[in-house]
Parts: sequence; structure tokens; C-alpha cells
Amino acid sequence: MTVAEEFVVKMERVERFLADAGLDGVVLSRGDNFAWLGCGADNLVDNSKESGVASLVVRAGSVTLLTNNIEAERLLAEELAGVEVAHTEVFPWHEPAARDEALRRLTAGGRFAADGPDAGLPPLSADFARLRYSLTEAEIGRYRELGRDCAAAMEAAARAVEPGATEADAAGLVARECRARGVNPVVLLVAADARIRTWRHPLVKDTPVERCVMLVICGRRRGLVAAVTRLVHFGEPTEDLRRRHAAVCDVDARMMLATRPGRPVADVFAAAQAAYAGNGFPDEWRLHHQGGAIGYQPREYIANPASTETVQAAQAFAWNPSICGTKSEDTMLAGEEGVSLLTAPSEDWPVVRVEREGAVIARADMLVR
Repeated sequence: MTVAEEFVVKMERVERFLADAGLDGVVLSRGDNFAWLGCGADNLVDNSKESGVASLVVRAGSVTLLTNNIEAERLLAEELAGVEVAHTEVFPWHEPAARDEALRRLTAGGRFAADGPDAGLPPLSADFARLRYSLTEAEIGRYRELGRDCAAAMEAAARAVEPGATEADAAGLVARECRARGVNPVVLLVAADARIRTWRHPLVKDTPVERCVMLVICGRRRGLVAAVTRLVHFGEPTEDLRRRHAAVCDVDARMMLATRPGRPVADVFAAAQAAYAGNGFPDEWRLHHQGGAIGYQPREYIANPASTETVQAAQAFAWNPSICGTKSEDTMLAGEEGVSLLTAPSEDWPVVRVEREGAVIARADMLVR
């Protein structure tokens, strides 16, 4: 599938959305929506912001790029090559009011909604995000490459970290390995020893690594995000930790097996609750969210017992069950053919093989060094 063919598929989805919503057009400024419709284009210069340096003003059958004179040529040449941009509206970077004036001209006489605070336009419905959920053939190809690179980066860093290094040192290794592969680690968490048992979202500190370290990333490239967790243990783990990790891998595998197109997400969550209880940890799910859909956000939505979403065909998920002291997390693609891991452990990474429902799911084990 070429970029042009992918763009046609996405424009058809947008046009159906416009018709259903009674809109003439939408203004897409957020990085996730810009990357989705732009077939991997990146409008984020400042990654701390939701919205980027350019917007796509979309009507049925046409797209206009709205940006300043610093960015226009670069975006067309490097980010939007192959995307059918009908017109480019450029305003001087030093005249911020000129953007709003241009946007008012482009949306005059029509009913528009925007995914950001644009020129007083009404907010875009959250339903728009669902257009991103079922991945195209081209997106799946990009996702598989991203997943392999994220797993390789994490495992390279895991093999390089040494006892005595700090969590910050380990985070630096992860960031270096990601950046070397063209991956932006938009979420990077590291926990050493007691902090793994204490905190479910361990921001990086200067804590030294003694016996165990957990590395977590959500890595982004061309808009798509893949999530991975890997653990390293120096010396043989205790039997209790082995038991806990085997249990969390079983929970993860059962969630993956339950993630089939057409199935309610609440059913997947119920499978997780049953797996926790069956492994002797009935309340652990209450201590941390269990993950959910992933794609152009680290989580497009987080699952819970009352989720009303349904698993879509060719939709990506990242479940992240945790039991005190350990965790299991990879990114998968939902399909009728079974579990398809996008961030599968490499051939030389140790795995826990979980047999359920006639299938064998390989989950990442702790790397013992």
C-alpha cells in the first residue's frame, strides 16, 4: 500500500465521519491526528505539547496545510511526501494573529470542528479518535518495524546496565538505544529493587541498581506508539519472585487471548480479573490500570470493568498487568488468526511459555545475569 493509497482510505473514513456528524470539515492540529491522516507525518517540534506547528484543514475531498513560513517547505518535503495536499496556507511566524485570520478564511461559510482551541471553533468529538483504531496495511507494516526496534532497544539496554548504575544511568541507556533506532521514548520509566515493589509508575530517580531493575518505554515513530517492559535480575531470583512473574505472565497471556475483534473490552478485563484470582492475587488489578488500546497515543483508552468499547479488527493493544515486584507488557495486534505480538521478545531473550486455550503465548521472562 502506497502513501497515496493509505491517504485515500483515511480520507474516506473522515468523509463518512463528516457526513454522520453534520460537519463540513475538521481542523487537525494535535500530533496524533496529524500523524494519522498524514500517514506518519510529524508536526511536533516541541514534544511536550499536544498540538504541533502545523494543522490540516480538511473538507470532503481536499486538505489544506496551515503552517508558518519556517515549517511549510520542510513539512511538504519530509513529512507529507505522497499525501495529497491541495493547498498550503503560510503565515509569517512573527505574526501569530495571522494564523487565526487564515483559519477563519479557510473555514468561512462551513461548519467546522477542531481538535484544539482554534479560532473559536467547537471541539471535535471524541468519536473522531475511533477512526484511528483499525490500522491500515501500511500502518501495520510500520508498526511491526517499530515494535521490533522498540524490543531490540529495550533488550540492548537491559544487557548493558550493570549493578551499581543508577536508574538515571539505565534510562540513559534506554534512550540512547531508542534514539539510535529512530524511536522517541515518549514514556520512559525505570525502577530498581524496592521501587519496583512500591510504585506502579516509577519516574526515573538516582536510586542505584542492586539486584533487579525494570525498564519501561512507550516508543513513538511516525506517530505510532509501541509499549514494552523488560526486567533484569542480577543473580538468581527468589522462588517468590519467580512465582509472581509466572503469574503476571499468565494474566497477560489470557488478556491477549481474549483480545479478539468484536469482543467487548469489558470481557477482556473480566478475563484479567479471573486470571489474577486464579493465580492467587485477586486484588492486584486494583493497584494499577491494566492497559488498553494503543496506537497514536500511549493509550488510546484505558480499559476498566465498565468499558463500553469493542475490540476492532487490526487494532493494537498493550496490556500491562502487574503484581507487586513484577510486570508484563508488550504491544499486540488484534486479529482473528490469534495473538500477533508487535514487540515480541527476541530469540535470545528468555521467555515464559503460557499454554491456554490450545495456544502457547511466549511472554518475556526476567533476564537473569
